[in-house]
Amino acid sequence: FSERAAEYGLNEDGYTTHAAFVDYDLDGDLDCYILNNSFMPVNTLNNSNNRELYAKDWPVKDFLKGGGDKLLRNDGPPLNGSGGFVDVTKQAGIYGSLIGFGLGITVGDVNGDLWPDLYVSNDFYERDYLYINQGNGTFKEEIEQWVEHMSLASMGADMADINNDGWPEIFTTEMLPSEETRLKATTQFENYNVYQLHQERGFYHQYMQNCLQLNNKNKTFSEIAYYAGVAASDWSWGALMFDADNDSWRDIYVCNGIYKDVIDQDFMDFFADEVVQKMALTGRKEQINEVISRMPSVPILNKAFRNTGKLQFEDKGLDWGFTTPSFSNGAAYGDLDNDGDLDLVVNNVNQEAYLYQNKAEKVFPDHHHLSVTLKGKEQNTFAIGSKVTAYRGSEQINFQLNPSRGFQSSVDYKMVFGLGRNPSIDSLVVIWPDKTQTTLHHPSVDTTIQVFWGKSSGLARNNSMQIGTEAPLFQEVACNFQASKEDAFIDFYQEGLSFRMLSREGPKAAVADLNGDQLDDVFIGGPAGVPGRLYLQTPAGSFAQSGRTTFDPDSIFEDTAIIFFDVDGDKDPDLFVGSGGNHQPPGSRFMQNRLYINDGKGNFSRSQQPLPLSGFNTAVAVPLDFDGDGDLDLFVGNRSLPGIYGAPPKHFLYENDGKGNFRDVTKDAAPDFNLLGMVTDAKMVNLVGDARPELVVVGEWRYPHIFEIKGGKLVTVKSNLDEYSGWWYALQTDDVDGDGDQDLILGNRGENFYFSGTKENSAKLWVNDFDGNGTIDKIMTRSVHGRDMPIPMKKELTSQIPSLKKQVLKHADYAQKSIQDLFKKEILKKSVVMEGNYFQSAVALNNGNGQFTMMPFPAEVQFSCVCGIWCGDLNGDGLNDLVMAGNDAGFMPQFSKLDASFGHTLLNKGGGNFEWMENRSSGFFIRGNAKTLTTLQIRGKKYLLATLNGEKPRLFRFEYWDDNLAK
Repeated sequence: FSERAAEYGLNEDGYTTHAAFVDYDLDGDLDCYILNNSFMPVNTLNNSNNRELYAKDWPVKDFLKGGGDKLLRNDGPPLNGSGGFVDVTKQAGIYGSLIGFGLGITVGDVNGDLWPDLYVSNDFYERDYLYINQGNGTFKEEIEQWVEHMSLASMGADMADINNDGWPEIFTTEMLPSEETRLKATTQFENYNVYQLHQERGFYHQYMQNCLQLNNKNKTFSEIAYYAGVAASDWSWGALMFDADNDSWRDIYVCNGIYKDVIDQDFMDFFADEVVQKMALTGRKEQINEVISRMPSVPILNKAFRNTGKLQFEDKGLDWGFTTPSFSNGAAYGDLDNDGDLDLVVNNVNQEAYLYQNKAEKVFPDHHHLSVTLKGKEQNTFAIGSKVTAYRGSEQINFQLNPSRGFQSSVDYKMVFGLGRNPSIDSLVVIWPDKTQTTLHHPSVDTTIQVFWGKSSGLARNNSMQIGTEAPLFQEVACNFQASKEDAFIDFYQEGLSFRMLSREGPKAAVADLNGDQLDDVFIGGPAGVPGRLYLQTPAGSFAQSGRTTFDPDSIFEDTAIIFFDVDGDKDPDLFVGSGGNHQPPGSRFMQNRLYINDGKGNFSRSQQPLPLSGFNTAVAVPLDFDGDGDLDLFVGNRSLPGIYGAPPKHFLYENDGKGNFRDVTKDAAPDFNLLGMVTDAKMVNLVGDARPELVVVGEWRYPHIFEIKGGKLVTVKSNLDEYSGWWYALQTDDVDGDGDQDLILGNRGENFYFSGTKENSAKLWVNDFDGNGTIDKIMTRSVHGRDMPIPMKKELTSQIPSLKKQVLKHADYAQKSIQDLFKKEILKKSVVMEGNYFQSAVALNNGNGQFTMMPFPAEVQFSCVCGIWCGDLNGDGLNDLVMAGNDAGFMPQFSKLDASFGHTLLNKGGGNFEWMENRSSGFFIRGNAKTLTTLQIRGKKYLLATLNGEKPRLFRFEYWDDNLAK
């Protein structure tokens, strides 16, 4: 070898962390992406967004201008001053700013167009980059269009297909520990002020967690790391996705460790503060080596996560032999001993490297494999960028040969296909970088084969985001419903230890024929400061806003519940609008629920007989005739006591005198309402098939509760549903299994969240004035080895309850304390304690006698919360299908946000089983925080209306509809 970097134009002198050779322009030779870390100390950048400013143009001293990522085009061998690698960074659309702290570069084809795309993971506050190849020598950076959030301080990155559907996923590492002691001793989550600042300055949604981006095949990813069980692995660097056990599914290996724990919270609180004070008193600077020598140095285990094949992983690190704590960063895999499985080389800081021999061929002797090497052409001798796919029936396993991946690492060019127990494959297809294709039929397995580029058999098909061959079930259409923008109110600034916002749960909507013209009209509630809007449908199918003189004066209210029902017995729909939010104190007149009386022509006036003032954050209202007198009474369920999350609100049963005058009869007719907690939704449904329907109520930290009407009262029905406490967002009813009774369709939080819970190890919310200062506190706990461990970090809890500061002086001590260790028994006994032991969205099949069988929906539904549910037959098979929508962005940064849903179409397969349909095939696709789903008819066609928080409603036309089958 001879050093010729300068001759070739590769003598980059920045803080280079990684490089990838890739034929980005498909001209037959390998170009080079150089990933640089910034010369600028991050604390001097002041969170500035100078992403568009290239390093050489920064107004700083020349020695700081080194850096900025570079894309170098290969123009052939250097000869007479031409050729070599030419800097095309700017003209190709690549960022080269000094705010880029690049740590990972990985290459793959995310959209299936056979052009290589690039993913760059950035440390510190700058967001990651996803460069989509335009096929003309340029890229478009589109990460905000493709992902909903990403890792905050992204470290290593890898791209590979984890679910064997032919589309690559993206995995990035961060620094979130999974173990309780490390979590609380070394972690400081971004506060909401900083998070908001980053949003305002264009740094998008970033959270302290590993991210696993699931490719939805429609130019979006769903981030599912918590669901998959890979969100937390400690201070992580290299990330590799490869099949370690040859079962055909890619596993994940993560390198961990930082030689000096620079964010150890006790070090920062005690020694670091002491150093600063000493320097302030003496005027003498401490030597950096002295400071560093006092930092803790704790080796930690690397992680190996086994892919179960169901989009979930299990920690197998110890079982697979990764038992030595270390300070690891880079890793590379390759079949070093040619035995058909992938061995592993791991680089360590201040330690010898590790070489792990994979013994999968002995541990799993029934797992077959196929090793493939590619013979390329002159300028790309290893055929880097080729796609290789093994097919067996409808199954496929995919590789794309891009060796640069993880962190500062490059893997073997030989690809090892784990085949599991399959002793053969149907074909092996190679798509070469020039888009030609080679197909081998029934190749031998448990051996190594070489495929030559020149022996191709035609051009490969561009699979770029192709939809299915069947016509979609939905077609989105334009609508003129207006967006309801939220105000700037932030719940977290008002409420200590608050982890979620209850002020952004709308808008709600309702549909009815309001003026007797046989056309569906719509009312959409408004947030505080925005009036609710009434839209009357015209014969032409458009909607005209009406009633502004009635509703505009009430814009001070936050509309949180909307229903039409006949209040006064005149046979036309009147309007109930519940008031709520978290803006006003409990009992405020601005929490007044309202009735608007319809004159039969669609003109509304505020009722002069107001409902009793509840003063709570209203969630839902349900008309019912509990006393059998022929008029409609009203159940009003409340979400919360404003400003005091977790404190159980009251709920009300209002008796109607038949003229629209209501009185509160809760105490006598529905005393069990005090069991309901924080209500979110409710429905009347006949569960037992008798003459009277039951009232079903769901809520947060509660189980579904059933009331029957008995002797003019609402009485609790004993049910096994009390075993399922969750964060129930939504409720719908239907006979989904065709047995003649009504089942419950339940929208829950899902399982893609910071913490979960089971019946044996439940999450809990403890509500009490723990320190007797007159302020209600709430402490969430999760079960760790059977102990109720507080979820808030030490500083958060002691800021709210200062009396704990002396009890838990150090973060490491706090990490060992359960809530029972922190507070005396007599205090805990006085607490309101709510549990969460079931977080899956599910259908509860009605078995009669109050007994239900809970059947969770497919995995994709569990990626986020379900807020809106519609039931009906979508495809004419006589079975009622489901459409769902959700997401919730109202959480503190510690918990990320629920954003992985783009709407769900579930086809009923009978017996309570449902099949999830891809968005690109169903035609139902919603990006954002969807809150309600409501049907309406426009010019003889059925439509589905979806409301979204802070955004314009969306309208979808049903492409198939049968009124006899649909609900």
